[in-house]
Amino acid sequence: MLAEIKGLNEECGVFGVWGHPDAAQITYYGLHSLQHRGQEGAGMVLSDGNKLTGVKGEGLVTEVFTAEKMQGLSGVSAIGHVRYATAGGGGYENVQPFLFNSQSGGLALAHNGNLVNASQLKGQLEAQGSIFQTTSDTEVLAHLIKRGGFSELRNRVKNALSMLKGAYAFLIMTETEMMVAVDPQGLRPLSLGKLGDAYVVASETCALDIVGAEFIRDFEPGELVVLNEEGIHSERFAMSSQRSMCTMEYVYFSRPDSNIDGINVHTARKNLGKRLAMEALIDADVVTGVPDSSISVAIGYAEASGIPYEMGLIKNRYVGRTFIQPSQSLREQGVKMKLAPVRGVVEGKRVVMVDDSIVRGTTSKRIVSMLKEAGAKEVHVCISSPPIKNPCFYGIDTSSKEELIASEKSVEEIRELIGADSLTFLSVEGMVEGIGRPFGGESRGQCLACFTGNYPTEIYDNAEASIQKC
Repeated sequence: MLAEIKGLNEECGVFGVWGHPDAAQITYYGLHSLQHRGQEGAGMVLSDGNKLTGVKGEGLVTEVFTAEKMQGLSGVSAIGHVRYATAGGGGYENVQPFLFNSQSGGLALAHNGNLVNASQLKGQLEAQGSIFQTTSDTEVLAHLIKRGGFSELRNRVKNALSMLKGAYAFLIMTETEMMVAVDPQGLRPLSLGKLGDAYVVASETCALDIVGAEFIRDFEPGELVVLNEEGIHSERFAMSSQRSMCTMEYVYFSRPDSNIDGINVHTARKNLGKRLAMEALIDADVVTGVPDSSISVAIGYAEASGIPYEMGLIKNRYVGRTFIQPSQSLREQGVKMKLAPVRGVVEGKRVVMVDDSIVRGTTSKRIVSMLKEAGAKEVHVCISSPPIKNPCFYGIDTSSKEELIASEKSVEEIRELIGADSLTFLSVEGMVEGIGRPFGGESRGQCLACFTGNYPTEIYDNAEASIQKC
């Protein structure tokens, strides 16, 4: 589906490069390949070995990093960030990476995820005299690191990370060092690559591919990696018995050319489509997917069912960010601007419309209506994930049950609301098996909290009202 009109959004993407003379240009291309993870703001901080320099702004990567700005950027290391802002949490001050300066030197931070105990930590820090400049939970880590005194930075970072609860992939950089940390549950993806003698870090492997970096491995849950003039050093700041990778990375967020923990996203989505065909084999004439994340699923469904796949919906790729708006009315208008049915494909046909998820139901209702207005005789909606009944507190902007239609309505009630002739959600078991991360695996578990309500971390009472994510 279309994140900007659907209301289901990942919070951000991070990218870093250590030890390359073209760090700024590499980071630009890396962030551009991660643009799908956030369109509200972008930034990068560079180090030339002596000082840190930051550039950031609201807008797309190409809008923030103009040719003029890029000419003035230089450094041998960099961290970058693309951000999606939930309602009320935008603004220049919240665009990352954050850059802090003190007598002991500079510190830059970039974060993908959300800290569920950020409000509690912020209250404690403010009581001790800290003054926060943003509404982002990322800033909490900077204060915790600084509160560690003047001991070795690595130890201060480890102590600070031990206080955090939730999902995070952190990039931390000083003038002479870069640190990378992943939460003990491994909820957010992060990969390590090599580009010549330089190291590259990215939220998705597609960013490594675009800059020509060789994939080395995924970061482990609870791992802290330090990059400096001595090379690369890895250690554990926390032990984890099992990874809990966010399932929606496979279902929706990640690019199909990315590999998440060794599993190709496109292949996983095709398998989800095949599982859907097993669980809901519908007598129909044509299968179509909602661009872009559901195309792979639709292809898998078509292959398994024997029903031909066709492009029944076309995405307009030239609509600007004007339509990336949180209001309901603009979301509905955005559907019309972003998607168009192909009458020659759907007219007079029984259509299987494949999508990745239903959040509020409004977008699905409009797409079903558009297909029927284009002459579709029947529209059968197949969803490649189970009903989303529970809020996510780990970096997706569904932090209350009131936003989720499946938390209050049955499948039949949702079907009636969206106007479909039938509605099928993939089972939890089918989704897990389709992705290829079996239940109870020693290192290949996944987070299913938004479907099952079983959260991999403690959830604090005011998590829904937590300060702005990322």
